[in-house]
Amino acid sequence: MTTSPARSPRLLLIATGVLVVAGVILLTVPHTQSAPSASAPPRAAAPTSHPSASASGGRTGQASGSAPAPASTASAQSASASALPPHGEGEAGDAVIQKSLEGAWPADLAADEERKLLAAGRGLLRADATGIGRAKWPAIFGDPGQAVAPAFATARFRIQAAIARRDGSPNKAVVHLVWAGTDRGGAYTDRRITDWYFTRTSTKGASTWTPQPRT
Repeated sequence: MTTSPARSPRLLLIATGVLVVAGVILLTVPHTQSAPSASAPPRAAAPTSHPSASASGGRTGQASGSAPAPASTASAQSASASALPPHGEGEAGDAVIQKSLEGAWPADLAADEERKLLAAGRGLLRADATGIGRAKWPAIFGDPGQAVAPAFATARFRIQAAIARRDGSPNKAVVHLVWAGTDRGGAYTDRRITDWYFTRTSTKGASTWTPQPRT
């Protein structure tokens, strides 16, 4: 009975000491664990800024590099459009169309052959469009009594430009014609395009250009 009061203070001291140690441990452990988590975000955030900067720089570089291309394309289209006179210009613009054809296809036939082909091509186009002179080419237009009615009037028919060139062989040629006319409905249109093809045949040393039926 005399020893129990002495043991109680010792147990209290031991228990108090254990609680103090446990408290110190609990207080110190969270701080040591939270330190890395607090410093981790800056390290993770640093690399993310570099790809975004380089990506925006790449887009800027591509945009600045591609900018001149649309400008040059637009200028080329504008120059091409301005090479020919506007529709409805009339005879004043025919010389420009003729010059444009000659510039696009340089001459490759003898001058006398080109003259013959141009005369035949012009006559064939007029006969086909207006019906005038079809009897001269029965192999092309058939029986005049059964010929198809002309699609264009003679009043405003006009050949604006024409050239004759070889068609891949010395014995083949094409006459390229640009013309204007009024159709049966009364609609006038200029800068129409028609091609007539010819083959050359030789008889007793004389050559003749024969037109080919249109297909």
